Amino acid sequence: MDWLQVVRGEAPLVVSFPHTGTDIPADIEGRLVSPWLARKDADWWIERLYDFAPALGATTVRTAISRTVIDVNRDPSGASLYPGQATTELCPTTTFDGEPLYREGQAPDAAEIARRRAAWFDPYHAALQAELKRLLERHHRVVLYEAHSIRSHVPRLFEGELPNFNIGTNSGRSCDVTLTAAVEEACDASGFSRVTDGRFKGGWTTRRYGRPDDGVHAIQMELACRGYMDEPAGPPTPQTWPTPYDPDRAEYMRGALSHVLKACLDFTRP
Repeated sequence: MDWLQVVRGEAPLVVSFPHTGTDIPADIEGRLVSPWLARKDADWWIERLYDFAPALGATTVRTAISRTVIDVNRDPSGASLYPGQATTELCPTTTFDGEPLYREGQAPDAAEIARRRAAWFDPYHAALQAELKRLLERHHRVVLYEAHSIRSHVPRLFEGELPNFNIGTNSGRSCDVTLTAAVEEACDASGFSRVTDGRFKGGWTTRRYGRPDDGVHAIQMELACRGYMDEPAGPPTPQTWPTPYDPDRAEYMRGALSHVLKACLDFTRP
């Protein structure tokens, strides 16, 4: 399964990258309105932004499959993570901006969604579970850190401009308050704007695995893209999005995120 990339570390920290993939099987891509639309909502460059994580001893789990094929951070039952608010499905049929992804009559039916779940969703979560189990056998508690990003302005999903750091803890249920406070402190020290459990409270992975009483503390970080890459002034187009990864632009954010992950590791120490 070359689409599933697991780098093992021994520290009690797992960093999950569920939305950085851009691979789309040819039989699916041929049914889409546009390859660009299908990749527009990827968490651009996040795996590069956090490429220092293995040096800290963290385990990383990443899927190279695009979220358009299947979103491994959605409830597989189909239940909405944010009832009453706009969101996307397990197998999205629209972009964040509401644009249709599939040509008419080409969207996946229930049988195809089940096949995609078996091919990509289930193995991804089996890998996450295996790594968490492995590390819990060595440490008294483990942090699962969900790494995400999104454009700063997506009117269909939220009003105004998103803060730089958006911490999600399922309203305090997915991790100990001490971990939340440590991550907040690291974010606030950076000078970037921050909110906790605002528009993004954590996806299915955070809510599913965050079991503080069992030793797994899950926390999601949704970054506004402007903190580490250029964003177009108006709505994105194939000519303006995504902008290339700029190491110089990203360096300060990388420093801040290094402090965040170190705060997660400090929390795990007895």
